[in-house]
Amino acid sequence: MRDSKIFLDTSPLIYLLDSDVNFGDKTNKILSALARDNNQFVSSVITCTEYLVVPYRSNNQPLIDAFWELVADCGMILYPITKEIALKAADIRAEYGFKSMDSLQLAVSCIEGCQLFLTNDKQLRRFGEISCVTVEEWAM
Repeated sequence: MRDSKIFLDTSPLIYLLDSDVNFGDKTNKILSALARDNNQFVSSVITCTEYLVVPYRSNNQPLIDAFWELVADCGMILYPITKEIALKAADIRAEYGFKSMDSLQLAVSCIEGCQLFLTNDKQLRRFGEISCVTVEEWAM
């Protein structure tokens, strides 16, 4: 995939920033390859909320800083939740029964024209409007 918008769900960022033993290295390789192919990384403010809970709870400033450094270093765009996104998320939630946060993330990816949604939530592969791929199944 080249010159595309790639939506990063929260789980790949957790794996990368927390050096997850199962998926940290693989996530790093995936994101590095995608970056080399001139892809644009995007996410939403939902990702900030989901990722930063644990570092805030444990007062882990280095992890908080690492999150913001990653966002800056890869030029990731963090989209806000707008009325249009909320309405799209409600439609997704009604059709697929996904959790609200997942529906919001998917809505952002659709409205912002992403070609790929990188996650590790296998149920999201059922979503029909965008290609949802898990870190686990990504072929290296």
